[in-house]
Amino acid sequence: MMKVIVAGAAGRMGRRIGYMVNQHPALTHVGAFEAPGSDHIGSDAGELAGVGANGVIIDEGLESVIDSGDVIIDFTFHQATMEFARLASTRNKAMVIGTTGLSSEELHELSELAAHFPCVQAPNMSVCVNVLFKLVQKTAALLGGDYDIEIIETHHNKKKDAPSGTALKLGELAAEGVGSRLEEVGVFERSGIIGERTPGEIGIQTIRAADIVGEHTVYFAGPGERIELTHRAQTRDHFARGATVAAAWLEGKANGIYSMFDVLDLQNF
Repeated sequence: MMKVIVAGAAGRMGRRIGYMVNQHPALTHVGAFEAPGSDHIGSDAGELAGVGANGVIIDEGLESVIDSGDVIIDFTFHQATMEFARLASTRNKAMVIGTTGLSSEELHELSELAAHFPCVQAPNMSVCVNVLFKLVQKTAALLGGDYDIEIIETHHNKKKDAPSGTALKLGELAAEGVGSRLEEVGVFERSGIIGERTPGEIGIQTIRAADIVGEHTVYFAGPGERIELTHRAQTRDHFARGATVAAAWLEGKANGIYSMFDVLDLQNF
């Protein structure tokens, strides 16, 4: 039984994670925290999560609760995530990180910190999205460079980063499938007289509107035909559910960085 601490427990994702932790038979909810100054410090995390009072009181900061748990589930903000990871590395506490917007420098530091604790880090914890990741990688490899690849991602108007971490991962895997690198072929905006589309480029375009949870479509367009691979999220529950699957999977795992491909046994698919 893995003892779980939920970061940002009063936020939209934190509440859904708290709910799913309380439903998972291999997890027990032992800790919850918010940033200093939060109005929800002192609140019962179970009540906020919609499962009824469970005696887990939201505390101020990770330091106050870290010793009570085995694994921290974090979907907060990239700067906060890195502070949590630094602290987790000193206490050998496992982490599940679904935070998006981590820079390449932060990801590099995280991989070094994870020498001291096991960590599942993924831009999207959804089971179906991770299947989409594999399908995009395989489709790109099968079609090769003869098909134009474009990605459109749509999220709610409160989302802070763009493109989404999921869209970037889709772009990286599509590029890998055709033998290139997204850093070299990615195009993230188009405006004005831009001329013809460059062969081999991968476009990623962003839409932010209302309360859309998340939609991603990858186009593989060739002469006279195209394939569209789409994932639509109706609620945040599937992200939270995937995070709890990852948290349970981490029990007994060696230190290091893992992906949802490892959790879902998709590495060799």
